[in-house]
Amino acid sequence: MIQLKEVSKKYGGKKYAVKDASFEVNAGEIFGFLGPNGAGKSTIIKSLVGLQPLTSGKMTICGYDVERQSVETKKRIGFVPDHYALYEKLTGREYINYIARLYGVEKEERDELIAHFLNIFELASAFDNQMKTYSHGMKQKVAIIAALIHTPPIWILDEPLTGLDPNSIFQVKETMKQYAARGNVVFFSSHIMDVVEKLCDRVAIIKKGEIITTQKVSDIVALGIPLEDYYMFSIKFGRVPTSAEEVKALPRAELVQVV
Repeated sequence: MIQLKEVSKKYGGKKYAVKDASFEVNAGEIFGFLGPNGAGKSTIIKSLVGLQPLTSGKMTICGYDVERQSVETKKRIGFVPDHYALYEKLTGREYINYIARLYGVEKEERDELIAHFLNIFELASAFDNQMKTYSHGMKQKVAIIAALIHTPPIWILDEPLTGLDPNSIFQVKETMKQYAARGNVVFFSSHIMDVVEKLCDRVAIIKKGEIITTQKVSDIVALGIPLEDYYMFSIKFGRVPTSAEEVKALPRAELVQVV
């Protein structure tokens, strides 16, 4: 449902932010996108959702070309950015209804979905207040509802758990699991390795704009390596470890000295 083929992006015709990135994400998967700050995660995500053009390569969403068929791809994506901007003088209800109308969601379906999400995220008591009165966690929940109000097959999130309290993190994780279980794609970037290890079916690791590996989390666990150690080794050496012994042989202090 998501496919990248030799995707590259340069800014100002200079250094590559992303170079020859290729991977696929399948229906029903929760897919984690991992890498240090500046590795190219947000560049790929912004290109996927149509916020910036590619330098070369091709991205497809549900078989549609992201650049050539942008309207069709955007209809099929729900996006929660790392820095969202809401119309804070609107109430939560006004904002979600506005977004739903943009996507052509009928009122009956819209009301049913809003009631469902208000119950999950415990927002009913504040939903008719202006969003400028909301906490960070409440605004994040509104951004998630806005991304899902048209029931897209692709849900993309950029660092969705940053700054949330434990209860909100639990609610978001449960929503991600339920959404993927219905055959949709959940694609998200994160630095929280414990969450990624427990939540994701597969992960991709990117360093300096290049994809180091795409792996099933179950295969990594089967090697006897925690995802965090697997990730740190991959980022340090630019390749994946072949065994748990290879990771354990390194002094811990050396493993965390990421280049």
